[in-house]
Amino acid sequence: MPLVGVLALQGDFAAHARVLRDLGADVREVRTPAGLEGLDALVIPGGESTTMTLGIEREGLAEPLRDLATAGTPVLGTCAGMIMLDREHLGIADWRCERNAFGRQIRSFEADLRIPGVEGPPVRAVFIRAPWIAEHGDDVEILASVDGHPVAARQGSLLAISFHPEIAGETRLHELLLREASVRA
Repeated sequence: MPLVGVLALQGDFAAHARVLRDLGADVREVRTPAGLEGLDALVIPGGESTTMTLGIEREGLAEPLRDLATAGTPVLGTCAGMIMLDREHLGIADWRCERNAFGRQIRSFEADLRIPGVEGPPVRAVFIRAPWIAEHGDDVEILASVDGHPVAARQGSLLAISFHPEIAGETRLHELLLREASVRA
């Protein structure tokens, strides 16, 4: 199985690591640039994007993260991970997110989404202070929307979603990441 890193500076990285391990992946919690070496895929979890930005700056991870993604390593960004990938943060993806777009935590909700490449029933999506993609470039494929707002997108080897599959017990997006990592490995 591929070696998958989970950015472990802040947020619910432990839940993503648990899902990946349950699926048979080797998992490494990434806190420094050295943790990125040899990865076949990476998850940037949800959490608080300002705190993540500070941790990335403190640890000198911005450029190594850009290099990893630019090399074509599959990356799954969830919630704040979607924000971290955008033009205004790491500048890896050609989109701009609107933070807390659906409202404060009290406005959290769940929805069923059809996402291309994910077989079976709709994906159960848990939205907690979730972003949406406010604008994007032509190379970005929007995979799912809620009320006309993009909440899942793909650009090259990047897959970003504004919800939390690890909370809903939804493993198929992690499985998709592992399939892409296996093809690349």
